[in-house]
Amino acid sequence: MASRAYNIPNLLTYARILAVPLIVLCFFVEGRLQSSDFARWAGLAIFIVASITDYFDGYLARIWNQTSNIGKMLDPIADKLLIAAVLLLLAADQTIAGWSLWAAITILCREILVSGLREYLAALKVSVPVTRIAKWKTTAQMVAIAFLLAGPAGDKVLPYTTEMGITLLWIAAILTIYTGYDYFRAGAKHMVD
Repeated sequence: MASRAYNIPNLLTYARILAVPLIVLCFFVEGRLQSSDFARWAGLAIFIVASITDYFDGYLARIWNQTSNIGKMLDPIADKLLIAAVLLLLAADQTIAGWSLWAAITILCREILVSGLREYLAALKVSVPVTRIAKWKTTAQMVAIAFLLAGPAGDKVLPYTTEMGITLLWIAAILTIYTGYDYFRAGAKHMVD
């Protein structure tokens, strides 16, 4: 049992969870929120590595037949922690501001609602599998966040990096609404007494 908890796919998931405070720390190096170019590039590098682990932990678990209950539980939690923490960080430093906050709020609310639904359905022994569109949603969120992490530092290298990130964030929010509706529709028949 302990060996399954420490297999490579699970270690990748743990690394993704540990990446969350590291990314936040990049923006607080001097004890206050500071989005210097170095902070943005360092945070982006950590975020990209963490995002890549999201693909490989599930892929390796399947091909090596190393799926585990802890991995199934922690994988979506790691994704949500990573996305939520970075969205809040980007809102705090005002990379995401104004009307774009609604896209971030939509993503955060959907993640919390679907987590609650999954927990409720798990208690009923009902599994709701992850759909292909939900994987696209996660990919869209991660790509949008990567552009936004680069933000003003990225604008110096590739003009309109921040604007591309905001556009992708809205696309991710639309996919988020669609997949959230999908989950609630699938779970609705189990919620009615």
